[in-house]
Amino acid sequence: MDRILYTASNGAARILEQQSVISNNMANVATTGFREQMAIYRSVPVVPQAGELPTRVSTVASTPGSHFRQGIMAETGHALDAAISGDGWFAVQTPQGEAYTRAGEFAVNDQNQLVTHTGLPVLSADGQPIEIPERGSVTFATDGQISALGAGDNPRDIQLLAQLKLVNPPKDQLVRSDDGLFRTAGGQPVQPDEAVRIAPGFIEKSNVNPAAMMVAMISNARQFELQMQVVKNASTNEERGNSILSAVG
Repeated sequence: MDRILYTASNGAARILEQQSVISNNMANVATTGFREQMAIYRSVPVVPQAGELPTRVSTVASTPGSHFRQGIMAETGHALDAAISGDGWFAVQTPQGEAYTRAGEFAVNDQNQLVTHTGLPVLSADGQPIEIPERGSVTFATDGQISALGAGDNPRDIQLLAQLKLVNPPKDQLVRSDDGLFRTAGGQPVQPDEAVRIAPGFIEKSNVNPAAMMVAMISNARQFELQMQVVKNASTNEERGNSILSAVG
């Protein structure tokens, strides 16, 4: 079989892999705190057969990391909403251990714990879930301090509950998990960073550029069509070649 078929089909497969990453980014345009996932092609050597020189290479699509630029800050006015100002992450507890997110749409669950919109407990600076007084009025400070005033309490009786665990590990040490959260490569918890600040009453939107993703999707679709056209032309040429050989024979 003509080797151009392998070349074209390999290229088409890589385009489909990259298209899935772009589609995932598009699907999360409205996801609070989402970080755009990168997709690139990289070359890999082809193991040579007997008598062949090790000069051939192929390509694979990979997702080496994410774009960490800050998304647009949107004011909500909700007491339990918060956004990271600049670099940094909120720490949350998952069944697989500590993880990190930029999504600050918090709520209080049935156990009076501060949780993310997916129900994961938000961690305090000492690595514990944060309990919120029942029907308490919660206030966030820019340094992550959480204070609350119980229902019917005197304003002078406001109590300090805890401090959000805010971290800022090096970006090259963070790995995106399948659940959309980030973890350190070794899975070890990160120490709190006192320099991280939050904006109470705000949320950070996704940092995905919808226009750029749409252009990338259209470009990939056209490239896929070109690869399929190459496969079609190679098949046509092979059929013509066989017809000529049959006629000569």
